[in-house]
Amino acid sequence: MTVSQNNNFILCPADGKVVVIEETEETEYFNDRRIQISVFMSPINVHSNRNPISGIVTYFKYHPGKYLMAWNPKSSTLNERTTTVVNNNGIEVLFRQVAGALARRIVWYIEEGKTVNQGQEFGFIKFGSRVDVFLPLGTKINVKLGDKVQGGMTILGEFAKDKP
Repeated sequence: MTVSQNNNFILCPADGKVVVIEETEETEYFNDRRIQISVFMSPINVHSNRNPISGIVTYFKYHPGKYLMAWNPKSSTLNERTTTVVNNNGIEVLFRQVAGALARRIVWYIEEGKTVNQGQEFGFIKFGSRVDVFLPLGTKINVKLGDKVQGGMTILGEFAKDKP
C-alpha cells in the first residue's frame, strides 16, 4: 500500500501500536489544548521515524532526560526526547520522539527553518520508545487505541475541512 502526500492527512510517524488518544494540554510550545496520539514502538518494530505532514520546521528542541518505560505517561515530559513543530499553510503539528528504558539514543535529521516532506524519514530511536503527535482540536481521528500502525503509511487523522 502506498499513501500519496496529502495536505489534509496526518501520517503516522512510526511503526508500532497506538497507546494514547486523548485531549490534553500541550505545555512546551502551544500552551493550549490538543489531541495527543502516541505510538509505542516495541524493540521488534522498525524504529525509523517519518514526518506526519509536509511544511517548514518552525521549532526544534532536544531535551536530555531520564529513561522511564516509554508507555509511562510521564515519559513524554521526563525522558530524553526531541520536540519538532512543522507548519503547513498555517496549521502546525507537534511531534515528539521519546526515548524509553532500553532506548539510549535518539537520532534526528531535521532543523529549524528547513522544509520537510510528508512521509520522509526525519530520524530514529533505538530499541523501544514512543512518538507523540499533537494535533489541532477538531482533527478527525482515523485510528483507535490498540491499533497496529505503520510509519509513513497509516493515516492517523485528517484536518478539519474548514482549515485556512
